[in-house]
Amino acid sequence: MPGLTPTTFWFLRHGETDWNAQGLSQGRTDIPLNQVGLAQARRAARTLAALPIKSIVASPLLRARRTAEIAAEALGLPVSLDPDLQEVNFGEQEGLPMGDWYDDWIAGTYTPDRAESFAELRARTVRGINAALAQPGPVLVVAHGALFRALRMEAGLEANVRTPNALPLLMDPPKPGESAWTITPAVLAPEE
Repeated sequence: MPGLTPTTFWFLRHGETDWNAQGLSQGRTDIPLNQVGLAQARRAARTLAALPIKSIVASPLLRARRTAEIAAEALGLPVSLDPDLQEVNFGEQEGLPMGDWYDDWIAGTYTPDRAESFAELRARTVRGINAALAQPGPVLVVAHGALFRALRMEAGLEANVRTPNALPLLMDPPKPGESAWTITPAVLAPEE
């Protein structure tokens, strides 16, 4: 499998949804942003407005697409959608509380019925990120938490780390002699 294109880019997980707040697995279930999530997306957009972003590529799922649209308004850019950036299909786990099965899923020893394996998600994530990085950069990728876990693993980092909603993350490829990418969170604009 080809690796990630070694290009600096920004990653943004969507703003909060009601299912995030309740600790439920969303997967492909198309849950909209809640009021907190909309406020988070607006704050992230104010933060991103000061950055030299040239392209925005997002998951087509409503929570990521709306987060990207809010950022795009602040940046004066269009949003491209890529189905490879949509959240993992969690199959029978969608709508249920997040559980201890996540570690086994990432390790490849368990995949919920009718779900996408972590290996399948990793391959799709690399394909989607690399397609986004073919756009004029710096690129902003707006996607999901489980997809970011796959991205972290591909970037040589611990995979099972929860990513905050709507916190822009600068992704820098490994420096010469290093194997892991560096992730630097943006300093968020003040709340309104």
